[in-house]
Amino acid sequence: MLNSLDLEGSPQTTRVVVAMSGGVDSSVTAALLKAEGYDVIGVTLQLYDHGEATHRKGACCAGQDIHDARAVAERIGIPHYVLDYEHRFKEAVIDGFADSYLAGETPVPCVQCNQLIKFRDLLTTAQELGAKVLATGHYVASRTLPAGGRALYRARDPERDQSYFLFATTREQLNVLRFPLGERSKVETRELARQFGLAVADKHDSQDICFVPTGRYTEVIERLRPGAAEPGEIVDLNGKVLGRHEGIIRFTVGQRRGLGVSAGRPLYVVRLDAQSRNVVVGPREALRTSRMRLRDRQLDRRGQH
Repeated sequence: MLNSLDLEGSPQTTRVVVAMSGGVDSSVTAALLKAEGYDVIGVTLQLYDHGEATHRKGACCAGQDIHDARAVAERIGIPHYVLDYEHRFKEAVIDGFADSYLAGETPVPCVQCNQLIKFRDLLTTAQELGAKVLATGHYVASRTLPAGGRALYRARDPERDQSYFLFATTREQLNVLRFPLGERSKVETRELARQFGLAVADKHDSQDICFVPTGRYTEVIERLRPGAAEPGEIVDLNGKVLGRHEGIIRFTVGQRRGLGVSAGRPLYVVRLDAQSRNVVVGPREALRTSRMRLRDRQLDRRGQH
């Protein structure tokens, strides 16, 4: 007979590692599994230098969050470990984030973090601790397929669904991942946190980007890649100069507002040319081809990992 995690054996003989970020979602995940009788271990990852972010509302994986995760673990009575993944996170996520902007892309670091850190490195660590599964507080569902293996599904609550951030998850990873909140709403999660007596019940949700303490990503990129904010020209599709800018990292493909140029019709950022430092703008219909090229480049880069 299968238990609630679709595994053979009783909860008492099933070890589960829960990725605890210090927020309400992962805290409730750990509390739910503990209440069901599972052998739960909480693991929190220190991902970046959290000095500036310690007291910033909305920061995750920072000093206060580590403290909150530890307090929750103590409250529900489970072992808790903090693992220093700063070096891995910088190489796999932060450096890639900066390089993507320099290449004229707009990265989503949460996707890379899940793909390369949480669901690869942390998953390996969980297995080394003897866990059969790694559970997280993501609002997404996974279910067993008739032919075997598991598949990813959207969360019950469409407003909280995080399946987009997990689209790169492999079938092998899904087989050992569990998402206990996939069938719950955020309101239900916070109510459960209150029932469990967790101090994080009303804690603010973490906000992207976790490793940008000030909320200004350009400062991080300029620090990592000096010269990234060199000025250049804003040109149309024919190369005609329409104005100047203070760095391509301040622009995103598809952007319309804040271009600082006027052409008598709506203009959008169509392409960011890293080599010439040109911001290429054009009409909306020119975006489709540009976005397809960006997608192809990102898929090629992802395939290299």
